[in-house]
Amino acid sequence: MRIRWRILACLCLCGLLVWFLAGSDQVRAVMQEGLALCARSVIPSLFPFMVVTSLLLSLGLGELAAPWLAGLMEPLFRVPGAGSAALLLGLIGGYPIGAQTAAELYRGGLATRAEAERLLAFCNNSNPVFLISVLGAGVFGSVRAGVWLWLIHVLSALLTGLVFRGTGADARACRTAKRPVFRAAGLIPAFVGAVRSSVSGMLSVCGFVLFFYVLAQPLAALGGRLGPCLVGITELFSLTPLLTPDAFGFVLAAGAAGWGGVSVLCQTLAVLEGSGLRLRNCLLGKAVQSAFSLLLAALLAGYVLG
Repeated sequence: MRIRWRILACLCLCGLLVWFLAGSDQVRAVMQEGLALCARSVIPSLFPFMVVTSLLLSLGLGELAAPWLAGLMEPLFRVPGAGSAALLLGLIGGYPIGAQTAAELYRGGLATRAEAERLLAFCNNSNPVFLISVLGAGVFGSVRAGVWLWLIHVLSALLTGLVFRGTGADARACRTAKRPVFRAAGLIPAFVGAVRSSVSGMLSVCGFVLFFYVLAQPLAALGGRLGPCLVGITELFSLTPLLTPDAFGFVLAAGAAGWGGVSVLCQTLAVLEGSGLRLRNCLLGKAVQSAFSLLLAALLAGYVLG
């Protein structure tokens, strides 16, 4: 079975290589668009958040938040109070800040492996700036529509967290496991480390955005409703110019934001590298969150768009 999959994968990659060679001019033009997209939207919206979130965790945000929010996070989602850092920073910072924060909590001993993987299911979320400004104001011509997209996104993430609260090891067993004592780093070393790690993470994110931006172009050319749906499954940024300011576009935008795209899953895998955390819960969580988002958006589209 593995040999068959490898043969199939090699055949697909050979076909992709032939396409790259035959349409080199088009691929080059699309890559230039992708680079402009990274410089204009991806890096400005993500890099500062990646630095600040990494710095906050190095200085002990998770440890400080743990006693205050344990009474909320533990009964609802079966994660420690420190997990609130992953939830809040993930909702503010966008993909893949939530996953990065969950991995940092696990590395720092503030969450067990089961708890960190439970966080991955619902803490890796879209940037509110993208939902409100780019989709709301840019596509639907309404900040109000963008705010509703963000509210749908947040609610679907919380509902997904409730769905996944029963996964992994028992919460009481996790809490009885002895966690190492956390010691905050000094400000200067923490800042240097945050910038260095964020630059590395940003390179990975931009690399995946560029590659999947190119792959999404043939899907976009299909037109109709099929093309945008397939692009939404693949890469979120590429979907933006294909969305229509109607109910279908609103529902598709909500569902695609909840899913994030294959590109986001690859970005998440990159920030989880070396942490020991599995991508499985994140993959399943994004699928469940997308389903919740589609349902909520379908119910609210008429009211939001008037």
